[in-house]
Amino acid sequence: MNLTIKDIAQMANVSPGTVSKVINNYEGISEKTKKKVLDIINQSGFEPNFSARSLATKKSNLIGLIYAGRINVDMTHPYFNEVISSFKKNMGLLGYDILMFSNERFYTDNGSYLARCRHFNVDGCLIIAGEEVEESTYALAKEGLPCIGIDIELKGPKASYIMTDNVSLSRKVVEYLYLQSIKKVGFISGKFDSPVSAFRKQGFLEAMSQFGLEICEDWIQYGDFHEESGYEAMKQILQSERLPEAIFATSDMMALGALQAIKEAGLKCPEDIRLIGCDDIAACRYSSPKLTTVKQDKEKFGKLSAYMLDDLINDRSQLKPAFIESELIIRESC
Repeated sequence: MNLTIKDIAQMANVSPGTVSKVINNYEGISEKTKKKVLDIINQSGFEPNFSARSLATKKSNLIGLIYAGRINVDMTHPYFNEVISSFKKNMGLLGYDILMFSNERFYTDNGSYLARCRHFNVDGCLIIAGEEVEESTYALAKEGLPCIGIDIELKGPKASYIMTDNVSLSRKVVEYLYLQSIKKVGFISGKFDSPVSAFRKQGFLEAMSQFGLEICEDWIQYGDFHEESGYEAMKQILQSERLPEAIFATSDMMALGALQAIKEAGLKCPEDIRLIGCDDIAACRYSSPKLTTVKQDKEKFGKLSAYMLDDLINDRSQLKPAFIESELIIRESC
C-alpha cells in the first residue's frame, strides 16, 4: 500500500505538518509525538517522496552542476573529472545529490540556467568555466542563487569562487628554469581571451622580465587546453628560426600534444627541448619521458567547493574567493 503523509497523520492523530516536521527533523516537536510518528513510519514502511520532503523543507538537496561556455572543458578532461569526483563525494557526505545541466542548445534556443534551476528547485550550483561563457551563467550569481565557480569570477550576494593562484603558478615554472640556467623559454597558453590563461601568461611574462630572459613572440602560442591544440602550437614553435630550450604548456593535455610534435620533428625531450605541463593528471606519470608538471590540488578543489557551497546555501557566511597554491612536480621531461 502506498501511504501518504496525510495517511500517516491520520494514523498518528496529528496534522500532516507535524509529520513533515518529524520527517525532516525539525525542532519544536515533543519526544512523545516524534516517537509515535516514527514508530508508525517504521512499521508501515513509509518512505517520504522527494516532492513531499522538498515541499516541507523548501529545499531540494539538489545541486546543479554546470560546465559553462561555448568551448567548454567537460568530463572528458582528466583534471576536471578528478575535481568533480572529489566534489561529488563531499556533497554526498553533506546530504546532496547532483543534477548536471547541458548547455548544448544555448545558442539555438536561448536557454537559461536560471529558469532551469528554478524549475528543478536546486539549492545551489557549482559552475566550471570553459571558454566564451554564456551571460546566463553570471545571472545565477546576480539573482542570489548560491553559487561556487571554479576558474570563473562569480559576484553576487551568495556567490564566490575558487581558483589556483595562476600568476604564482607560472612564476614558479620560470624561476625553476632560470635556476637550471635555462633562459630560452616558450609558452603554450590556453585561449587568448580566457581569464585563467591571462593570469598564467601574466605570471610568465612578469617572471621572464624579472630575470632578464628573452621573450620571443614566435615561442608564444595558444591552444584550448586539449591535446591536439598543444600539438599544433608546438608545430608552430618548431617552425621558428631559433628553437627554445624549454616549453611551458599551461595544461598537461597540451604538453602531451607538444611532446608528440617534438618527437615527430626528430627531437628528443629533454635533451633538445625540455617540457613542463600543468595539472598533474595521471597520464603525466606514464608518458615517455614522464612529464614534469605543476600540480593543482584537485582533491582540495572539490572538497573546498562542496563545503563553501553548503555554507552559502545555509546562510552560514559570506565567503571571499579562495586562491589555492600549486606545487612544481619534477619528473623526466625537465
